[in-house]
Amino acid sequence: MTRTRKTAAAIATMFALSVCAVPAAAAEAPPTEPCARQQAQVTKAEEALARVTAVFERQKDKAQDARTAARKADTRAEKAAARAALERALDRKADAAKEKKAQQQRLAHAMERLAACESQA
Repeated sequence: MTRTRKTAAAIATMFALSVCAVPAAAAEAPPTEPCARQQAQVTKAEEALARVTAVFERQKDKAQDARTAARKADTRAEKAAARAALERALDRKADAAKEKKAQQQRLAHAMERLAACESQA
């Protein structure tokens, strides 16, 4: 029982220290330039758009592959499975398209905020 209690205490201590250390490490120095925060938001939005675009392209390719598989299916069971796979691929493609459009809007708003900041500075 003593060994278990010591192990549990050690794990709890490590967890507490790691939780307390994360906010301290996440704190950033205040930006020195007047529009540095807005520029950082634009950069972050551009990187996210690149990731979302890559996901969309992969989903588009998977949907095309599923269409091809549906056309090549021979038996009734293969056709049913291919149609189900095609439907899932199209749903995922639609979700990726929505996410891409939303990220494009986020980028546009971030760029507007940066332009407004630069015009005031």
